[in-house]
This record gives sequence, C-alpha cells and structure tokens, in this order.
Amino acid sequence: MNKITAQFEDKKPLVTYISGGDPSLEMTEKLIYKLQAEGVDIIELGIPFSDPLADGPVIQEASQRALKAGTTLKKLIAKINEIQDRVEVPLVLMGYYNSVLNYGEKEFARDISAAGISGVIIPDLPVDEKAELSVHLAEYGISQIMLVTPNTSDQRLKEIIVKSSGFLYCVAHLGTTGDDQQGVYPGLEKYLQRVRKTAGDLPLGLGFGIDGPEKVKKIIDYPDGIIIGSALIKAIQAGNTEAEMLANAGEFVKKIKNAIIEEN
Repeated sequence: MNKITAQFEDKKPLVTYISGGDPSLEMTEKLIYKLQAEGVDIIELGIPFSDPLADGPVIQEASQRALKAGTTLKKLIAKINEIQDRVEVPLVLMGYYNSVLNYGEKEFARDISAAGISGVIIPDLPVDEKAELSVHLAEYGISQIMLVTPNTSDQRLKEIIVKSSGFLYCVAHLGTTGDDQQGVYPGLEKYLQRVRKTAGDLPLGLGFGIDGPEKVKKIIDYPDGIIIGSALIKAIQAGNTEAEMLANAGEFVKKIKNAIIEEN
C-alpha cells in the first residue's frame, strides 16, 4: 500500500490544498508544519500557474501572489526537497500539464520523487494523453491521482480508475474550486455509489465547494475523505500578519477535523 492510500486505512482523512509559494515559499513551509501539527492527513501544494482553468477566484488569486513572489515549479520542488525530513504527511503536487511539460516529464517524476513527494494531480490532462507521464510516475513510485465528475460516464470511469492510484478525486459538482453556492450536492450519494462500484478498493476523496464544518457534517457519510482548498486559503488570507495567518489555518483545520470525528 502506498503512503497516500495508507492515510485512508483507519479514518476519513482531511486533505488540504494551499498554493505553493503563496505568499512566499518560506510561509508555505510554515503552513505545512502548522497543518500537519493540527492533524491534516495529506497536503496538496498547488503549482503556481497563470491561467488555472479549474480553479475559482480564491485559488487563482493565490496562484498570482505566488507567481508575483517569484515562485516556480523548480523552486517549489527545491523547497520541498530541503524540508522533506520534517514533513510527516504525504505531499501531493497539483498543477496544470503545461508546467510539467515545460519542466520535462521524466525530470519532473525524478525530481519530485527525490523530494519525497507522494503524488500528483493534473486536472487538465485527458486520460488518454497520460501515457508517457504515467510511465515515469509509476517508475518513481508516484501516485497519479485522477479526477472524476458527476458527468463522467461509466466507460470513462473505468479508463480513469485503471490509471489512478493513491485515491480518486471526486469533484463534488460541476464548476470551479471554491464554488460553494450549490448547498448540499443533489445526487451526491448516488454519484459516489456509482463511482465506488467501479473504483473497488481505491479510496474516494471529495472536493470542490466544501467550505466549512457544517457542510462536512452533511456529506461526510458518503466519501472516504474530504478535500478543502479555497475555504482554507480564505481563512489564511483573513490574517494581517504571518502569526495571524498561521493561527487562522490552525483554527480552521481544527474545526474541520472535529466535524469529521464527530460524525464518525
């Protein structure tokens, strides 16, 4: 069992997303330590990109701040490599294919493996175009976490699951990250039941639009884990100082963890 899947063994893990390098790589390092100390089970780090299509305004702005600070994929990997001995939870890089292509697919897989990164999520790469990257990731033992949506057909689902490892990222509704206007998602239970029939033992993580403990309590019965990004970034950004940002991150995560524990 790989390091990511192991986090789903005896609990429903909390997976959190922050944008790498927002507002600096030094702050990203501090946030990683804070999040793991407060019980986050898997941390996704966004690769800054100028046009993140799947993301809503909160993550787009975070990505822009990181780019403005001079963050690149190479610098982000170097920072993770530097701190890997102090990181206690699996790290997952999430970004767009163009960043990986520009870096070099084999080099990307090699370097993130050396940095101790456990998995990657690339939302804009169709399943039938993943072949070469998949080979390199598998060679270095990196989980390739794929996305499915409520509109994914059964046939497409089978194709995606064959290439997925770590967990399956189930998009809670159609739209962009952070879109929390849809309330409790209609048809969520049936959607995840359909996915689970094909996924077998592959854990299901649910993300997009989960904005706080009340929503977590309403949906926690259905997936194997919860993924939160935009709401955490909003909480962090509400701080005026570095200390406030870190405190906000810790408080937000505590509330979500408590909601997960209370319902299980």
